[in-house]
This record gives sequence, structure tokens and C-alpha cells, in this order.
Amino acid sequence: MMAYRFSETHPMHPLRLDLTIRLARELGLLDRGSLTLVEPPVATDDDLAAVHDREYIAAVRSAGDHPERTDEAHGLGTEDNPVFAGIHEASARLAGGTLLAAESILAGSALHVVNFGGGMHHAVRGRASGFCIYNDTALAIQRLLDGGVSRVLYIDVDAHHGDGTERIFWDEPRVLTVSLHESGMSLFPGTGFANEIGGPGAPGTAVNVALPAGTGDSGWLRAFHAVVPQLAAAFAPEVIVSQHGCDGHRSDALSNLCLSVDAQRQNALDIAELAARLCGGRWISTGGGGYNVTDVVPRVWSHLVGIASGYPVPVRTPVPRPWRDYVMERYGARTPESMGDDVDLWWRSWEVGYDPADPVDRSVMATRKEIFPLYGLDPWFD
Repeated sequence: MMAYRFSETHPMHPLRLDLTIRLARELGLLDRGSLTLVEPPVATDDDLAAVHDREYIAAVRSAGDHPERTDEAHGLGTEDNPVFAGIHEASARLAGGTLLAAESILAGSALHVVNFGGGMHHAVRGRASGFCIYNDTALAIQRLLDGGVSRVLYIDVDAHHGDGTERIFWDEPRVLTVSLHESGMSLFPGTGFANEIGGPGAPGTAVNVALPAGTGDSGWLRAFHAVVPQLAAAFAPEVIVSQHGCDGHRSDALSNLCLSVDAQRQNALDIAELAARLCGGRWISTGGGGYNVTDVVPRVWSHLVGIASGYPVPVRTPVPRPWRDYVMERYGARTPESMGDDVDLWWRSWEVGYDPADPVDRSVMATRKEIFPLYGLDPWFD
């Protein structure tokens, strides 16, 4: 999976995957009896064609053979998505991991599956976008549908709008996509507003909570709990697929949110609880964005692995010394000493009232007014 490498200076550097698996191993997570580590296959062209145009797949393959060329029509060779030799195989392996997750859920051989190398949520049917070549989350959702699952809930908590996955299932009533992100007024891709609610054949199946720049833990968690659990219960999914981009962290250079590791860990716990309560625990989780590759990404995604394996890592757990020493010796970076950011995660429940002068509350209410009535829910009180 380390082959997904645009360049040594590109923000989406696979170093973050290496450091995550090293930290998970040092924490003892890979030794748990409940967890099995498997090698992701390279998705075939037929696999990829479930959600991508064959012309696009051929273009990606051709681009890898001619990395000096630019193919702007397919979003390849751009500043965000520079071409590198072997780009097709590397991208198809990330996708293959999340496809394997879907197949494991369908076969009943796993209840929770994590692919923190996945989460490529910006890619659409015929174009790369935002560091994403093949949309593995959409591929997994489609595989679940093709395998007989009647309803899939997709939850995206990346700082950036999950536009590609939403667009692929824009008119699909069997898929509810929920994206909690920084507003497109201040962040790429400039979409994901409350009035974007799905196509004419599936109104209310695209849910967007566009939060203002600067939103911190309390506002983020308040927004999540004011929208997601209510709609999830009304939709009654059979499987949850979630995208856990951690670029909303306060130290990440590619967003303007102010979240902590603790809040992102809590998001994962909340989604795990929804899966346990609504769909027998069936849950696929992926990575996504996240560009503070030493301080943040390995901690957040190790928390995700711990939660999915049934052994959440307490936030006060010390970061193992051998891992910290490795990062210092190899990359010259000092890393946090604790698995959390030592913050207070209190947030105000929507049920105690809202403040129309608060920009977070205005964003939440805009989404609730658009979506809740379509599910028989009261936007003011439910």
C-alpha cells in the first residue's frame, strides 16, 4: 500500500500508513485475538467498473505508463493528482482493500473491517480529484448492494466534503450518505451545503452538515449528535461504511477546523455504537485525509483500529517509547507523549436548545430543516 506515492513532497504521503501500522503494533493492537491482518488484493478492472467508467480506468492505466503526460479531462497529471509510474496498480490495491472488507462482511467472516489506507472519497465515476484516484468507499458500498444488502449508511467525518461518494450514489435510495465537514465556502471542494439532498429518485439520501471554519470539538460533536443518530435510526441501515479522514485536527495545514485527537476518537466510538445498535455491528471503516503525518494521523487511526477490534485505547495511554524514538531517529520529529490531546470533550446536547446566533447551530438547523421532514422527523425537536 506504500506504493500510493504521488511524490516525496505531496501531502498524501504513504509515510502516514507506515507510521500508523508501526504505532498500532507497538500498542499491541495487532496481537489481539479478535484481529486478523490480511493483505489487500489489487482490484480488477471489472471490480473498478462497478462505479468507474471503463474509459477512465484505461486512462489511469495509460497515465502510469506515460507519467510525463497530463490528462486534465480525467483529473490526472494535475497539481493535486500528479501521475507516477504504477498509479493504476497502487490505486487499485487501496480499492481492493475496501472491497475485501465488503466481501468479508457479506461472507460473515468479519464484523468490523478497517482499511486506513482507503477513504478516497473525492474520486467520481470518470475523474480523479483531491488526491483520490479510485473511490474505494463507493466500490465497497456497491459491492454490498450487489451482495444483497438493502440499505447502506455512509458516514464521512473528513474535514472535506465527501463529494465523490455522494455523487456516485446521488440518485440511489438504498444509500444514505452523511458528510460532516468544513463549509465549502472556505474549503475544497466547495460543495456540500445543506440544500444538496440527493437526486429526484432519492431525495433526502444526501445529508450535508457544512460547519464554519474554526469549529472545535464541542461544536463538531454537537453537530454530529444533532443529525447523525436520528437519521441513522430512521434509515435503518444493514451495514455502515465510514470515512475517518483526520485532517480536521487543529494542527492540520489543509483545513481550518480545530478538532482534537480525542474528538476524532469519540467520533469513531459513536459510529461503532450506531453499528452495534442498528445493524448488528456490521461496520467498514476507512482512513482518508490527514496531513500531520507524525503527530496526528498515526494516533487517530490507531484509535480506530483499537475501537474496531473491541479494545479502545484510552486517551491517557502513553505513546510507546520505541515508536517515538523511531520517528525522531528516522524523521527528526518529536511526537506527542500521550494518545490523546488532554482536552475536555463536553458538548451541549441539541435537546437542551439551540442558539440562532451561533454559526454552528445555524448550520445544524439548515440541515435538519432540509432533511428531517423527509424522514417524518421534526427539525426543531427530534
